[in-house]
Amino acid sequence: MERSTEDIQKKIAEKTAIVMTSQEVCELIEKGEEVTAKDVDIVTTATRAIMSGTYALLSFPVNSAHSFKRASKVFLNGVPAHVGPCPNESLGMLDLMVFGTAHSCLEHDYGGGHLFRDMVDRKIIDISVITDEEDSFQTTVTLDKIPYAKIHATRHSFRNYAAFVNCSGKPVSTIFHATEFEPDMKTATFSGCGQINPLKNDPGLTTIGVGTRVLMNGAEGFVLGEGTRSSPERPNLTGFADMHTMDPQLMGGFTTSAGPECIVSWAIPIPVVNDSVLDAIIKTDHQVPMPVMDVDRRTTISGTTYADGWHNVDLSVEFRPASCIRCDVCRAADNCPMEAIYFKNERIVLDRHLCFNCGLCSTICPEGVFRAELGSIRFETEGRTNEVPIVLRQSDRKRALELEEKLKGMILDGTFRLSRMVEKLRP
Repeated sequence: MERSTEDIQKKIAEKTAIVMTSQEVCELIEKGEEVTAKDVDIVTTATRAIMSGTYALLSFPVNSAHSFKRASKVFLNGVPAHVGPCPNESLGMLDLMVFGTAHSCLEHDYGGGHLFRDMVDRKIIDISVITDEEDSFQTTVTLDKIPYAKIHATRHSFRNYAAFVNCSGKPVSTIFHATEFEPDMKTATFSGCGQINPLKNDPGLTTIGVGTRVLMNGAEGFVLGEGTRSSPERPNLTGFADMHTMDPQLMGGFTTSAGPECIVSWAIPIPVVNDSVLDAIIKTDHQVPMPVMDVDRRTTISGTTYADGWHNVDLSVEFRPASCIRCDVCRAADNCPMEAIYFKNERIVLDRHLCFNCGLCSTICPEGVFRAELGSIRFETEGRTNEVPIVLRQSDRKRALELEEKLKGMILDGTFRLSRMVEKLRP
């Protein structure tokens, strides 16, 4: 079976295209049903995870013309920005690059990812500027006063990521855990949305190429190419989208024991143009490899599948505030990587808009105020079978599922237009 993107675009225009989410396809396969090219024309896919390779490009006025010659240092809510490349000499303008993993000099657990969400949430951002003349001034800005604001990806949407355990005999601070990683393989964390991830559904980059239209944090954007460290075995993407139409609930900062990281969401439509694409789409979590890595040495020690992380588990946390006994120190609140747990009027609160569904709170609250089944990682090492409980997820499959449903609806109602790539990413 061979057909073109144009053939499928024509079916969309005629309202005859069959659009399914990758989850819907995989659920049919799990039930033992057959899915052929006659059953589906487009599959929507999505992922939401920590994606370190993220930066924002911003350009906006901060003062009147000739008020300063050039800026040498700029901070947004204490997060350092890289000034340039255009100097905008004497124009009162700033051109900035802000890394998603940059750390605020004012607040320990605040970084670029937090800043990007606050901007998209239309919060007031404090700007500090130091000029070449060593003068300094402060001002404020909101996103609506920033005419150019785009988020760029350098390494996003890995086909599959990994599970992590700590094989050493000492705790490890790392970006792969919100607290210190326990030693001796007592606990595990993992990242990756498994069967619904875009590049799992098109690993050969048959339909995803330069110019492919996507949703990044809910805003329309485009693929620019393959990302850094991309390989045929583990492809990833670069791309960009405008911040002004992003959804703050699909982005944000995630505090790890090694500092704040950046959360990004992607959704990509996959046209079913041939059998090889369909073969990838119908693979379920049980067939999607998940490497198991030693977080201390960053080496692969074994492997399992994403079924360990996403089958027979809870995608969100059950919140039971009546069970709270007001511990002297609330470990769930102190360690929540999203600061989504806090006390208001002496009552414990879980902010669902901030919650990433990582599940950490369910593993450290002694009274079961937060409950979630997170599963275990099962793998072989040196002839021994290991089963290590998962205590943290660095991907949010619940919202990724909602995002691929949203993209499906947008395709069907005509608000998202399927685009044909300008150039393939690989020969």
